[in-house]
Amino acid sequence: MGDKDSMGVTNNAYELDHTDLRRSNPEFNNKTDYQVDYSHDHDLSVDRRETQENSEINKWIKRGLHLILQIAIVGYFVYATYHYHDINEYDCKYDSSIPLCGIRFCTGYGMLVLLLGFIYLALFYYLIFKPKLGLFLHKNYLHPAAVKWHIFLRKRAVSIACIVLLLALLVIYLVFETKDEPKKLYSLVAPCFFILCGYVFSTKRSAIKWRIVITGITCQFLLGIICIRWEVGRKIFECLGNKVATFLGYATDGARFVFGDYLIAEEVFAFAILPVIFFFSFFISVLYYLGAMQWVVIKLGWILQQILGTTVCESVTAAANIFLGMSESPLLIRPYIQKLTKSEIHSIMVSGFATVSGTVLAAYLSFGASAAHLITSSVMAAPATLAISKLYMPETEVSQTSSDTIELEKSEDASLLDAASSGASNAVPIVLGIIANIVAFVAFVAFLNGLVSWLGMLIGHEEVDFEWIFSKIFMPLAWAMGVPWADCDKIAKVVATKTIINEFVAYERLGALIDNGEIKARSAGIATFAICGFANPSSLGILIGSLSAMAPNRRGMITSVAFRAFIVGSIVCFISASFAGILLQEEEQQVVYDKIFAKLAHRNATY
Repeated sequence: MGDKDSMGVTNNAYELDHTDLRRSNPEFNNKTDYQVDYSHDHDLSVDRRETQENSEINKWIKRGLHLILQIAIVGYFVYATYHYHDINEYDCKYDSSIPLCGIRFCTGYGMLVLLLGFIYLALFYYLIFKPKLGLFLHKNYLHPAAVKWHIFLRKRAVSIACIVLLLALLVIYLVFETKDEPKKLYSLVAPCFFILCGYVFSTKRSAIKWRIVITGITCQFLLGIICIRWEVGRKIFECLGNKVATFLGYATDGARFVFGDYLIAEEVFAFAILPVIFFFSFFISVLYYLGAMQWVVIKLGWILQQILGTTVCESVTAAANIFLGMSESPLLIRPYIQKLTKSEIHSIMVSGFATVSGTVLAAYLSFGASAAHLITSSVMAAPATLAISKLYMPETEVSQTSSDTIELEKSEDASLLDAASSGASNAVPIVLGIIANIVAFVAFVAFLNGLVSWLGMLIGHEEVDFEWIFSKIFMPLAWAMGVPWADCDKIAKVVATKTIINEFVAYERLGALIDNGEIKARSAGIATFAICGFANPSSLGILIGSLSAMAPNRRGMITSVAFRAFIVGSIVCFISASFAGILLQEEEQQVVYDKIFAKLAHRNATY
């Protein structure tokens, strides 16, 4: 049979099959329906073609907008460079105080160069280097080398040699650092004491992973050296602190518009200080909606996990607490809280107690705290919380989460405007909670002071009150952190205030001591680190409530580790303060606080 005949037979068979189908199925005899099916397929193909054309148009529109944006940025940079050169060539010869004189990486033209350099370096890495070459290098060279390196470091002899070398380098550094002021070595008393206590009171000594403990505390000390002692690092964090202070200061404009000039000028706490929480919460909510906050947190968490060897959830939460509060950071891992081990929940609570959130930084700054010290303290606490928490409560279970399976919680807001609005609104319970707790706890402590003072009066010691007793209890701790004995009584009272009331009242009293010249500048710096955490009774209840709401069936476990986490969180702050006591210099700190209070006085005079 020829091809044509065979084609005809095939076609006839096809027609015959469909004829039989029409006879057996009356619904198929409807010719109109049969034609509608073909038209529906045709419409789908047309829609698909139109969608492809629209996507191509959108792609070209985006490319055009990107090109216009790049041209605008390059044009702006070229004109800024020309203006910078013009100012330095002529005007700066007569007046060097002009902001554009010199490169000035923190404020002037240098800042623009750094910002554009970082932005374009990141774009080059993520758009060109990583997809083209980075993945290949990681798969074939970096990852295999990292695996071999980790296996090599896990050998017992190598681990012991590394620890011995680390201790030797630490001793050499401390000898050179304290050769002119050997009394600074007193600051080592507190870290050594708390590490010993961690071993004695550990929930299971045999399960302690000393690699995590030693690596975490070493990272804490190294970060202190970089941020406090190294001149470049100190200038970077001073610049960052000034930028944060300036940024948060814009909240004053909104507060003045709503509450008026009088309340702001008089610095009434609830109206002049707390409104900044609305502004910062607004900003964080926008970043959270855009995914920027999750990206930064997961990268920092990955770094901590790789360095320390901790699990992904506790590492991410420790990184998040650098920026967020103790109630907000666990929201990033909310779906996984049900699966966390007891040790992981303990680590998460410790990181919450050992840090403060960006929303309250402006309140501390208004009392005279150093922005650079506050930021440095939060950064130093990130590895330390993991290390110290694993010393006091080591991991004895198998973690059910891994970096391959975790996905950070996304924003539930519908749009950017919705995120901004909800961010500002979400700050309302935070502000009300702060006001309520301060009123209640200050009043309660005043009642205890009155009661103890009355009991003291009956035996001829009217000066004795509740805070006096606590200050005497904390005096040995203040001395162990490196505070000169002459200032120990006052610093101990500040630390006691933070522990039994909260850090707001503690920073207010510390600012008054600095402003009146009652303590040395170095002692003030040590105290700033020691009270830079949320470890206070009201925060204990807040964190238990927020975690229990996220994981109701784990409430029993959460409450069982809460008080231990409260103590360990305070210890992390005290160790950071001890390291700061070794690294801080009296003359430098005096200059810092002189600038801070001069700026505050100028602001008040302006109001």
